[in-house]
Amino acid sequence: MEDGQALDTRTLKYLKALVTILTVTMILGFLAIVALFVMRFGEMSRIELPDEIALPEGVRAEAFTRGDDWFAVVTDSDEILIYSRTTGNLRQRVAIASE
Repeated sequence: MEDGQALDTRTLKYLKALVTILTVTMILGFLAIVALFVMRFGEMSRIELPDEIALPEGVRAEAFTRGDDWFAVVTDSDEILIYSRTTGNLRQRVAIASE
């Protein structure tokens, strides 16, 4: 009987070590994910937005997006207005076809 108990004790110690290692690994992984989120959201605050956008008369903005050298405004009149990021001038108007 002592052999079986010694085997059970060693097995339990081994399992306890495995569970401890798994717990530490999961905690470190969770902390790494939280750190990545914090770093990515910190970068978002550095996005340069235009101070002012001159929209056509009577048009209201519904959404905004930007690219490397342009930014776009989706309007309530189903249009996308694409502006130059450096000059702020309107580069293109794209009509959104309604179904």
